Amino acid sequence: MGMPNSAERWTRDAVLALPDDGQRYELVDGELLVSPSPRWRHQAALAELFRCLDPYVRQHHLGSLLWSPADLDLRSGQLVQPDLFVGASVDGGEPADWDEFGIPMLVVEVLSPSTARFDRIVKRQLYQRVGVDTYWIVDLDARLVEMWTPGAGQPAIANRKLVWQPETAPEPLVVDLDDFFEKVSGR
Repeated sequence: MGMPNSAERWTRDAVLALPDDGQRYELVDGELLVSPSPRWRHQAALAELFRCLDPYVRQHHLGSLLWSPADLDLRSGQLVQPDLFVGASVDGGEPADWDEFGIPMLVVEVLSPSTARFDRIVKRQLYQRVGVDTYWIVDLDARLVEMWTPGAGQPAIANRKLVWQPETAPEPLVVDLDDFFEKVSGR
């Protein structure tokens, strides 16, 4: 189960120095978040979302669609490992390291029992605060996606189709959620 380690106030450097032990370490406002490796259904959902997003991101030259582990800094001294994220190019090219990546235009987290509180509250507040344009929280059990934007007090809820259109894209990406959830149902 993902649990915060609140014995001390952590720094980005201290978290990066932790051993590679199969746990996923993140840092939000000095709090160390520790999560186990994701389950099969979680990974299947991410693979399907990647298949939906990647052609769109490439076709519209939006930047890079990547996945964790990533050690994103968000220009804030934090360390987050979003499940999937889209970041714009840096000076027309790829960033040389994670701390150069900047603020993603899209962050996607698929809920797991061990991460739901962090994804819905702790990380959501951080993503909104630093200006992530769009944050999707994918709830496989409820078969819906929460869509958050900076300053929003409540998410927009998608349960039939998921629509995303970054400012620089001439047309939206539309994901049929009935089809998506059926593919990742695990049955």
